Amino acid sequence: MRPTRRLLAAVPAAALAAALLAGCSADGGETAADPTATASLEAGSAQDDSAEAAPAELTYAGEDGRTALELLLQADPSATLEGEGENAFVTGIGGREAGENEFWALYVDGEPAQVGAGSLVTEDGQEITWKLEAFE
Repeated sequence: MRPTRRLLAAVPAAALAAALLAGCSADGGETAADPTATASLEAGSAQDDSAEAAPAELTYAGEDGRTALELLLQADPSATLEGEGENAFVTGIGGREAGENEFWALYVDGEPAQVGAGSLVTEDGQEITWKLEAFE
C-alpha cells in the first residue's frame, strides 16, 4: 500500500474531510505556467535534510473566474495530485510531498476553504494560501 493510501486509511474522519476538501478538483487538469504569475513560497520545518529546503507554504493571488487548483498549477507546475476530476487530491507543492501525518490545507484570505481547490472559483484581490499541516 502506498504511503498516501495508508495515510488516508488511518486518518480520523474530520482530518480526512479537511484534507479532501483542500485538494478536491472539478477538472483535475493542468494549465500552462504563466511567467507573469507571482507566488510566494516559504520554507518551514522539515522531517529530513532534503525536505528542509522545500516550502511548507505557498501563497498567490486569486483571479476572477479561475479555480484555486488552476492557479496552483500555474504558480507551481510541479505540484503533484493524486486522482483526477472531483477526486483529485493535492499531495505535493514546491517539491514538498505531504508526509504520513501531514496534508496540504487550502486557505482563502486566511480562512480555511469551504470547498475543494477544483471547486473554489477565486476572485481578484483574494489571497490563496496552501499550508502544509500536521494532524494526529
